[in-house]
Amino acid sequence: MTSISRVFMNGNSQAVRIPQEFRLDTSRVEIYRNTDGDLVLHPIAADRGAALLQALEAFDDDFADLLLADQEAPLPLQDREPL
Repeated sequence: MTSISRVFMNGNSQAVRIPQEFRLDTSRVEIYRNTDGDLVLHPIAADRGAALLQALEAFDDDFADLLLADQEAPLPLQDREPL
């Protein structure tokens, strides 16, 4: 499928209107020129886990050991009155 679109200036950047049938489901793309001189747009998937991994890097190994020890500790018995 091909389509013709228009090229326009958006501030100091050149932009291309992407027709509806070619819409992308991402907010970032990689753009490069192939050996034939064609521009190629490649959608970049959102890196949703990056912020979590960055936050986890702030914890040291002692923290992970404490979490594991707490998880392995038996739960205290509950006092229950007979029915």
